[in-house]
Amino acid sequence: MEAATLALPIVVGLIGVALLFDFLNGLHDAANSIATVVSTRVLKPQAAVAMAAFFNFIAFLFFGLHVATTIGTGIVGGGVVDANVIFGALMGAIVWNVITWWLGIPSSSSHALIGGLVGAGVAKAGWGAVVVSGLTKTAAAIVLSPVVGFVLASIMMIIVSWGFRRKAPFAVDRLFRHLQLVSASLYSLGHGGNDAQKTMGIIAVLLYSQGLLGSEFYVPFWVVLSCQACMGLGTLFGGWRIVKTMGSKLTELKPVQGSCAETGGALTLFAATWLGVPVSTTHTITGAIIGVGATRRTSAVRWGLAHGIVIAWVVTLPATALVGALFYEVSLLLW
Repeated sequence: MEAATLALPIVVGLIGVALLFDFLNGLHDAANSIATVVSTRVLKPQAAVAMAAFFNFIAFLFFGLHVATTIGTGIVGGGVVDANVIFGALMGAIVWNVITWWLGIPSSSSHALIGGLVGAGVAKAGWGAVVVSGLTKTAAAIVLSPVVGFVLASIMMIIVSWGFRRKAPFAVDRLFRHLQLVSASLYSLGHGGNDAQKTMGIIAVLLYSQGLLGSEFYVPFWVVLSCQACMGLGTLFGGWRIVKTMGSKLTELKPVQGSCAETGGALTLFAATWLGVPVSTTHTITGAIIGVGATRRTSAVRWGLAHGIVIAWVVTLPATALVGALFYEVSLLLW
């Protein structure tokens, strides 16, 4: 393989870029895990990110590596992916993450990486490089994950509203302040389980393209630990610019709404991770938050803001594909 002639420092450098993306993923998407629990004042911000970072890190103990395999071999053909393609994919995702984080837009780090990977792969080998079935499954998840999050959170909110309709509001609030600690932990677990695996897949396919994994594709354990640790560290720093958008601008949240949104989102992430589908944690929790808001009344949701977020979701794949292709061409000049 041509990529096998690369010097070791370049391979190490690319792994470093991948882990930087993983850190930025945690930083950018921390709001997914903590926005609801912070906005309801169940936890202070620093305590919330510490809890989220912990559950992000230990997620590998609960989930397989199906998502990592999908990213490594199911989006762009394994024979196409080399160091240049990986560099383009990572830089496309990093640039998009930094821009959207700075603007406070809750876009998807996951689909930024996938878009960058597709753009770089197509720049190298044309559209034949794309694994249509894998990309189709991922594209479908863009639509389905917020819808499933919306539906599950709405159903839970309706059940809770009926089940506790005779209880005093103060008693309900006090109960769900405790329950929201559980739901936020579960969502952080699902976030770490699905998102960190995307970087694992990128690093593993880089090592595989260099002939460092032998004849079979797999994810080394040191890659698993490194990615979980970098994501947890990024989460620990918290994406505060996006927390406000997610936690208070979309709709007003109380502990009962926050708990239902997080639980609905967590169930969606658990199912997707076990099925090996790389979904967006941002899309999932946004759909869930809108769902609990809409069960009160449709006017409780700021639909104009939701519309702007959806536009950002639609733009993510083509924008990062373009940037990924550009950085692929740049990498050809570097090595």
